This record gives sequence, structure tokens and C-alpha cells, in this order.
Amino acid sequence: MRKVTIVFKISVVIAVLFVVWGVFAPESLAFVTSMIQGFLQTQFGWFYLLSTSIFLILAIYLIFSRYGNIKLGKDNEEPEYNIISWFAMLFSAGMGIGLVFWGVAEPVSHYMNPPIGDGGTDTSASLALQYSIFHWGLHPWGVFTIIALPLAYFKFRKDAPGTISATFYPLIGERVNGPIGKTIDITAVFATIFGVATSLGLGAIQINGGLSHLNNNIPNTISVQFIIIAVVTVLFVTSAISGINRGIQYLSNTNVIIAVLLMLFLLFTGPTNFILNLFTTTLGSYVQNLPEMSLDLSPFNNEGNSWVQGWTIFYWGWWIAWAPFVGMFIARVSRGRTIREFIIGVLAVPTIFSALWMSILGGSGIYLERFMNVNLSQAIEQNGYEVALFSMLSYFPWSTFLSVIAIILIGTFFITSADSATFVLGMQTTNGALNPPNTIKVTWGVIQSAIAAILLWSGGLGALQMASIIAAFPFIFIIIFMAISLTKSLKEEKHESIKEKNIQKRKNKAI
Repeated sequence: MRKVTIVFKISVVIAVLFVVWGVFAPESLAFVTSMIQGFLQTQFGWFYLLSTSIFLILAIYLIFSRYGNIKLGKDNEEPEYNIISWFAMLFSAGMGIGLVFWGVAEPVSHYMNPPIGDGGTDTSASLALQYSIFHWGLHPWGVFTIIALPLAYFKFRKDAPGTISATFYPLIGERVNGPIGKTIDITAVFATIFGVATSLGLGAIQINGGLSHLNNNIPNTISVQFIIIAVVTVLFVTSAISGINRGIQYLSNTNVIIAVLLMLFLLFTGPTNFILNLFTTTLGSYVQNLPEMSLDLSPFNNEGNSWVQGWTIFYWGWWIAWAPFVGMFIARVSRGRTIREFIIGVLAVPTIFSALWMSILGGSGIYLERFMNVNLSQAIEQNGYEVALFSMLSYFPWSTFLSVIAIILIGTFFITSADSATFVLGMQTTNGALNPPNTIKVTWGVIQSAIAAILLWSGGLGALQMASIIAAFPFIFIIIFMAISLTKSLKEEKHESIKEKNIQKRKNKAI
């Protein structure tokens, strides 16, 4: 197999051992991961909150800094992809499948069980959407930015290998090629695997929920979810083999078109004025309360603290676990853009889209629950989060057609997330090759689907959540040092640039 590295070999061996553990001792796997997750959430929740907030602050600082005009590439390079395809790819890879899963389920759940106060009130309705936008807004994209930016900068401007470890060169020099560098890359591989496995598991659960909703003869069981994972694995591996400029780009564009059309249909056939008022009001509340929400652990309120651990810290762990995958993919498609353009695009566009999505789908769910006496929260309690979207769609015109479209959207997001991940895992384990061999992409495609299946087998949605939080913890430290390395290199480049300009000025004066 061409370009096989020690990172690939070690990562595959450990991943296979994890799969074997899950197959032969699922109870043991569930017990151990539950213990680790509980410890990390209760003892290091503050660390997750502080870290993600610092990453976001750094990203915003870089927009306005003197480094904003530096290109992610050579000075004369133009962007590789047009702006529409770029937005579509970074969004589809970033969180599309999660938004479809949680778009109705999360706001409705928060409405009935808010972080503070009683559920089912005007206040809880406002808080429900505010926290939903908070979980899907600037913070996750701030994390993705601080991963993607160093990767793109060192790869395309400094001609470094496209690996996580290569971004550490300003800090540890040639040791990036030794055991330290390999350990960094292996840690990134496992954060990627478990972050993506969480999303693949969510996708399988929701596709199963949608099919069961449409046809009572299709059971909502783990066996059906395994079949869904197997079918989608064949599809996304085929897409990954076709390459980034064909399968991934075309599917990403298709995803966004379908998502926008579904969103607009629900907006204009639903309570349009209510949704727009709710979006505007909630966006203001989100901006106003962003600092407080970012650092709130409710230490004097056990219920509030449990809520933050169950929702916010889960999400922050998930985003951090996703960061090497999303960051590397965003970096790969962002060549030729300036740092300022890159950060504004990565932070602003997905955040606004996520806020609109949550307002339209979640707002419609809250409207039905609050004003139309539709008990969506009871449907969630009885059948799980995966049915929330389909239960809500059943109250709209052409509900069956909309449910079919939603299943197709979940499937295409499933495929784009997974094939992007196989591409990125291939890059990480072939010393940053921009076009990894198909054999390596297929290997990772099968492994990440197997791990998603194992996690579902050992504990369902709870196991998926545990895996993302555990995988994220060691990777937080890697992101911190990546940020330090990037700022160090940017300072050195600006210093050299100013020095060269001064030399040129002196030469001009001498002439």
C-alpha cells in the first residue's frame, strides 16, 4: 500500500482493538467509557468552557489584527473554489447532520426543561432558542477556525506537510518528525474517529426514526440502524474514492440547496411572522448574553449544573472531537484566501445559517407546543429525539413528502460528513497527502462506520455522547499549542516583512 505511515499502522491497530472490545464486551466498554466521561464532565467542565471561549476570542482578534491580510498560500494565489462551493463544503462537513437531528429536538427539549426556571413558559421558550443558537453558533466555529487556520497557513504558505503535528514546528522544530509528532497525529486521528462516529450514529438513528415514522412495518431498532450504516458506508466510500472535486463538492452543493429549500418551505407555510420575530429577538438575546452563557457552570444550582454538563459540555466536547476533521477539511478547501476573509467566512456564515435553521425548525416546534396544543415533547419522551423532526413535519402540508426529503437530506449529510472524514483521516495518516490513496480512504471508511455501530450497540445515543467528550479532552491541549505556534509564526513573518520593507526603503533612498 503506497504512502503507509507509522501513524496509519498504529492508529488502525488501536481502532481495531476498540472494535473488538465493543463486539466481545459491550457492557465493559459502556461501563469504562461512562466512568471516564463522568469524571471529565464533573471535574473539567470549567476547562471545556474556558478553552472554547479563548479559541473564539483569538479568532475574533485575528480578524482585526495586522495579520488579517496574510494569505493562506503564496501572495499571488487565488482561491481554489468559488465562494458558494466553499461555504457549502465547510458547512456540510461542519455540522449539517447534527442540525437536522437536533433542529427541532433541542429547542423543544429546552422549552420543557430549561437551564433555569420552569418549563413551558414564555421565558423558557426564549431561553430554549437562545441556548440552541449558542450551542450551534460562534463557539463551535471558533474551535474549527483555530484548527483550520494553522493547518492552512503552514501547509499552503510555509509548504509544510498537511498534518496536525506539522503546525508545531515553530515550537518543537524537527521533533515534529519524531515520537512527539507521531503522538500528536495519532491523538488527532482518534478525536476525528470518535467525533465523526457520533455524527454517523446520530444519522443512522434519525434515518431509522424517519423510516419508522413513514412506515410502521419498519421497526426502530439497532438491527435496522446497522443496515443503514452498512448501506451508507458503501455510498460514502464510493463518494470519497471519486475525490474532493467531484463527489464531496457536488454532494455539498446539493445538501445546501435541499436544506435551504426545506427551511424556506417551513418558514412560509408555517407561522412566518412568529418565526421572524423569534429569530430577531433571540439573536439579540444571544449576542447580549453570550459572555455569561460562555462561562456559566451554575455552581450553586445542582439542576443547572447538570443541565450544562448534559448539553453545553457535551456539545463542546463534540465540537473539539470534530475539530481535527472539520479543521483539516476546511483548511484543504481554503487555499488562496486571506486570514481575515477566512475567519469571517468560517465564523459568520455558518453561525447565521444555524441561527436561521434553529429559529425556523425549533421555532415551529415551540409554536406547535405552545399555541397549537401539540405535544411534541411527549413524542420525544416516548420515542426519542430522532422522531422530533418527523413529528413536527406531520403538522405541515405535504408532510409525507417533507419527511422523505428530510430523510434524503440526512442521508446526503451523512455521506458528505463521512466521506470528508475518510479523506481527512487519509491525509492525517499519509503525512498530509492532499490526495490520499483509495485503499487508505476505504480502510478508514469501514473503521469509522464499525466504531459508530459499536457505540450504538454498547449504549446508543448516550455512548455516542460519551465517546465525543472523552476523545475531545486530550485534543484540547493540542489546539492550545497549535494556537500558540500560529501566533508565533505570524509574528515572525510580520517582523521579517517589516524588516524587508525597511531594507528596500534604504536601497531606494541610496539610489
